[in-house]
Amino acid sequence: MQACETKGLVHSLESFGSVDGPGVRFVVFLQGCALRCKYCHNPETWACGQGCGGQEWTAGDLFRHVWRYRNYWGKKGGITVSGGEPLLQLDFVTELFRLAREKGVHTALDTAGQPFRPEDPAYLARFDKLLESTSLVLLDLKEMDPEKHRALTGQSNENILALARYLSDKGIPLWIRHVLVPGLTDDEAGLKQMGEFIASLKTVERVEVLPYHTLGVFKWKQLGIPYPLEGVPTPTDEAVRRAQQLLGTERYPQG
Repeated sequence: MQACETKGLVHSLESFGSVDGPGVRFVVFLQGCALRCKYCHNPETWACGQGCGGQEWTAGDLFRHVWRYRNYWGKKGGITVSGGEPLLQLDFVTELFRLAREKGVHTALDTAGQPFRPEDPAYLARFDKLLESTSLVLLDLKEMDPEKHRALTGQSNENILALARYLSDKGIPLWIRHVLVPGLTDDEAGLKQMGEFIASLKTVERVEVLPYHTLGVFKWKQLGIPYPLEGVPTPTDEAVRRAQQLLGTERYPQG
């Protein structure tokens, strides 16, 4: 099988994205995620495999489809692969990004960092192949405390923090994102600790505080999944500004 025939499971495509990296982006949302974030607005992307609702593409076919939209991107735009969790389909993303970079296209990986395996040399070799064709990583940092992270997502975060350090050491540009949920991810001590961690990374270009919203709640109901944050309000503008302060967003000119 030729490399460009590497197959992946795609949840959906967005041809004109404006919030998933610099400029205008073609955004590929992949199917499958190991996290179960309490505030997830795309729970339909969790499942992976037969009957999960995704559409199978080869990397070559998908890139040829995406390439048709290149005139919208201008000099700053490009392709973003999001999810779900794109790292669950590592080889597919690697091949898609390789084809894109051959054409000089800016590539952004939007990830929550699971299932990065820092102790697995074979995995790291595959991951490094992806980085060879990756222009930017948009990394979600949800919580610093491992147990709080597990309560929020169902998984610990040691490997996610290791990913952030790995990308920094490899010189990969980073945009850090944090979803601010009142009473859940907005405690001052946690935000201050996250700000200190971000400051320790060498390649951060931007830090974004994303206010919690309820636009995806209807999807939980459609799927018959009890929504765990019923009644939680969106954060106030003041709370967002305070989080930005604690995370040190002013240190990053693009932030």
